[in-house]
Amino acid sequence: MKELNIVSWNVNGIRAAIRKGFLDFLKNKKPDILCLQEIKISDEAILGEQFDFPEYQEFWNSAVRPGYSGTAMLVRDGIKATKEKSLSWDDEGRVLVLDLGKYYVINIYFPNSKDDLSRLDWKIKWNDKLLAYFKKLDKKKPLIVTGDYNVAHEEIDLARPKPNIGNAGFTNEERNWMIKFLDAGFKDTFREMHPKKIQYSWWSYRANARVNNVGWRIDYFCVSNRVLKNISKSFILDKVLGSDHCPVGIIIK
Repeated sequence: MKELNIVSWNVNGIRAAIRKGFLDFLKNKKPDILCLQEIKISDEAILGEQFDFPEYQEFWNSAVRPGYSGTAMLVRDGIKATKEKSLSWDDEGRVLVLDLGKYYVINIYFPNSKDDLSRLDWKIKWNDKLLAYFKKLDKKKPLIVTGDYNVAHEEIDLARPKPNIGNAGFTNEERNWMIKFLDAGFKDTFREMHPKKIQYSWWSYRANARVNNVGWRIDYFCVSNRVLKNISKSFILDKVLGSDHCPVGIIIK
């Protein structure tokens, strides 16, 4: 295979997504790897549901708390992928790592700092643990780090930056962590390839935000610096419905 089409999508509940056309998306778009966040399903429920994703291998990482958080990855048959050991401190199922041989693909559902910022300090500490883990893995092979980062990095990444300064997802602490992450040897593929493009990946359910495109770009594909030259495309599928997020993706050699 000369190229991989990797897509990431916060589905806001895998059962709800399936009711809203997820299987049609999978059939029509045919990603080689699909990274899912906020699956909201327990290990026991996964076994009971017996999901049918033809031509795909399934990898799951559910939260200890049923019906909350969680991540999953679907990998097309024929692509060799090995699941790395789960992190001992990740009891919310937020981190799922696959070894693809040439790359590690890391699927992350980053914490939300909450409207009252009650989880902000915890989130930054959690992110710092994750960054230390990234640095260890990156010494072995390059990383593709995707998922719902729950932060808009720059003002171009949300429709109304000024009123949102200091709000969850646009605090100085979260934005500064994003800078620290990128400075540690990673590139935001979408912004590298589309420096001035305004496009969003998440919209509130309130006030017709999606209809009016009052959105945020909080879903990313970031890669190790040395991988950027292998990225031929970085995209946002903002016409795809089924969640308050839309899919984002890359094509990589």
